[in-house]
Amino acid sequence: MKTLTLADARSVIAAAEAKAEEIGQPMNIAVVDAGGNLVAHVRMDGAWIGSVDISINKAWTSRAFDITTKHLGENSQPGQDFYGILASNNGKVMIFAGGIPLTRDGQVVGGVGVSGGIGEQDQAVAEAAAASL
Repeated sequence: MKTLTLADARSVIAAAEAKAEEIGQPMNIAVVDAGGNLVAHVRMDGAWIGSVDISINKAWTSRAFDITTKHLGENSQPGQDFYGILASNNGKVMIFAGGIPLTRDGQVVGGVGVSGGIGEQDQAVAEAAAASL
């Protein structure tokens, strides 16, 4: 199974930090490997401590289901296919923007999770991070 290295994770985090600085929003940024295990996490100066756990769980969720947390959230509303999914996995599943599976050569090799701003900001930083890989 292909997975991420620490060097990959550092590169992804650096891209996320650059985007967060560009938009002026300090973030928590987490990267997990193909097995959903945390490889690296950064809490930028001034980022909310309450978002540490959220960023890690967004990264895990995006890898666990190989879907962005934004799309999972859209599909987990009442009447949708994944309604109730956030109650699974001991409440670890995140269903709002900021988690994106990381791919290499068309294969999921990990996930990135970003938390610290509004959903649009989290998503923008996560997208910049994912695009860097």
